[in-house]
Amino acid sequence: MGVAVSLSEKDSAASQDGSGVSVSKPGEAGLKALADYLAADMQACNQVIVDRMQSSVALIPQLAAHLVAAGGKRLRPLLTLASARLCGYNNQDGRMRHVEIAACVEFIHTATLLHDDVVDDSQLRRGLASANAIFGNKASVLVGDFLFARSFQILTADASLDVMAILSAASATLAEGEVMQMTTQNDLSTSVEQYLQVIYGKTAALFAAACESGAVIGDVTPADREALRVYGANLGMAFQLVDDALDYSADQAVLGKEVGDDFKEGKVTLPVLAAYEAGSEQDRVFWRRVIEECEQQPEDLDAALALIAQTNAIGVTLAKAEDYAALARQALQGFPDNDLKALLLETASYSASRAS
Repeated sequence: MGVAVSLSEKDSAASQDGSGVSVSKPGEAGLKALADYLAADMQACNQVIVDRMQSSVALIPQLAAHLVAAGGKRLRPLLTLASARLCGYNNQDGRMRHVEIAACVEFIHTATLLHDDVVDDSQLRRGLASANAIFGNKASVLVGDFLFARSFQILTADASLDVMAILSAASATLAEGEVMQMTTQNDLSTSVEQYLQVIYGKTAALFAAACESGAVIGDVTPADREALRVYGANLGMAFQLVDDALDYSADQAVLGKEVGDDFKEGKVTLPVLAAYEAGSEQDRVFWRRVIEECEQQPEDLDAALALIAQTNAIGVTLAKAEDYAALARQALQGFPDNDLKALLLETASYSASRAS
């Protein structure tokens, strides 16, 4: 496949506890265990996030406080912290670099969310009103720009050209992924390969960069650095595949946004592609009307959900997610067995199983 996320290029077919990880169902226990293991680092990272969101322009900290209150798993910064620790980083330079870089990763992620919600006109984020719904599109875009600028400041202070290259490249890839998604929207001729390239760009690239940045801070061999990049990339692919499945199979409380948002926007995701491919010609007429022509009636979402269920499109999507989770676990085989490695393996499994 064209999405370069594996070592061998092989593709086999909310409550809040203070750690930043929302725990709403048993499948998230592994992720909570990782957050608990890194609780001190994550607390320091959260403090950096709060401190760096401050500004003399009142609207910026107000909007930022809304984002912090919305919670979220903070999975990307957790992966940076975990990767650095797995690679032996122990603050030996006295700088807490892993915490600063983890905060940078979260700023990049949050900036893209602010921009994406404006592009998609999303009204919910993590179960709460989105920032653009409360503060308006202009404020959301500009605060997103502010967070990108803060991330640049952190990278400059860290002074690692390797880390700067990794995260700046990931930021560009994120933007490319979103643009590519826009060009495939409403187009049922989109191939599965193109879809996978989209989700690599919009999601998996930052997962990969988060893990690889942690490895660089830990100063490991090129092979170990590549292994962690591969782990993050495949975990991110699994994560986004499950997100796309949940849009057609979850309730709003679990999903944290309106169910059927992807459908209403005409986004071409694997559940739709699988249902379209397996459906009858009559089914395909329906899909072309609602996705390509965006002529949707109030009852069409229920009809789409029924067709997706009939064709096992969710099962196909989750099976693909498990393939990527398996590749993520495989990437860590060369690391010594310890508690942190076990938690990262469990996190990979969680990324593909959280829809169950």
